[in-house]
Amino acid sequence: MSGFEPMPEDFEPTRATLHQYANAVGVIARVHGEPHEKWWHISLNVTPAGLETNTMKTSHGESFNLRMDLTSHEIVLVVEGDVRGRIDMTAGLTGTAMGDAVIALVSELGLTGEYARDKFESDEARLYDKAAAETYCRIANVVQGVFERHREKIGEPVSPIQLWPHGFDIAFEWFGTRVEEHEENGEIQRYPSQCNFGFYPGGRAYLYANPWPFEGDVLMQVGLPEGAEWHTEGWQGSILYYDQVVGDEDAEQRVLEYFGVVFDNAAPTLTA
Repeated sequence: MSGFEPMPEDFEPTRATLHQYANAVGVIARVHGEPHEKWWHISLNVTPAGLETNTMKTSHGESFNLRMDLTSHEIVLVVEGDVRGRIDMTAGLTGTAMGDAVIALVSELGLTGEYARDKFESDEARLYDKAAAETYCRIANVVQGVFERHREKIGEPVSPIQLWPHGFDIAFEWFGTRVEEHEENGEIQRYPSQCNFGFYPGGRAYLYANPWPFEGDVLMQVGLPEGAEWHTEGWQGSILYYDQVVGDEDAEQRVLEYFGVVFDNAAPTLTA
C-alpha cells in the first residue's frame, strides 16, 4: 500500500497556521542557533511527532530546542530532555501572539535577542485542524523517507533535509563543482551550483527538482517520467504534483525515478 495518502481536505487554513508558527519558532533559532553560512541553523527538522529546531544553548550552557508537536498540537520547549513549557497551537493565536509567547518562553531561560518580528507578525486569527495537522505530519515523514533514499543514492556533498520556515517546504540540496559569479554591491560573490529537491504542501501540493543554474537548452529536451513536467513560469525547474502519485503502490519508486532523471541530466551541467 502506498504511504502517499491524500492531502487533508481544506488544508490551507491549517497549513497557513503551521507556516506562521514555524516562522515564530524559526526566529529563535535565527538568533540562538549556531550560525551556518548557508543559514541551515534557522531550518526545522522533520520528526515522527512533527517539526523541531536544531539544538541550541541557554545562557547557562544547557542544551534546548523548540518542537512543533503535531500529535499533541503544542509548541514545546525542551531543555536537557525535560519539558519546560508548552503553547497550545489550537488556541487560535495570531502570528504576533504566538511569536510573543515563544519569545516569552525562551526568555525564562535567560535568553534575549534582536528577534526578526517581521517574520511572524500578523493580526490574522489562525485556524488549526488537529486531524489535518496529523495527516500532514504523516505525509512529511513519508516524503522525508523518500528524500533520504535519494540523498543517499546521489552522495555528497548534500545539505541536511530540512523544512524552511519562510517557504514551508521540505527540501535538500546537492552541490555541484561549478561556481557562478555575480556582482552584488560592487563585490563579486561566488555561488556553488546546486540541484534542489523538495516538497511544498500548499495549494495543489507538489514535489520539485530544480537545478541551478537551469540550462534550459539541455534540460528541456529531456523527457520526464509520467506526471512530471519542466516548469519555467515564475521559477525554473521541474514539478511533479503530489496528487499524481497518491495511492499508487509504486509512488515511492516513481518519485525516485523522477528525481533520478532530473539529477542524471542536470549534474553534468553543474560540474566544472
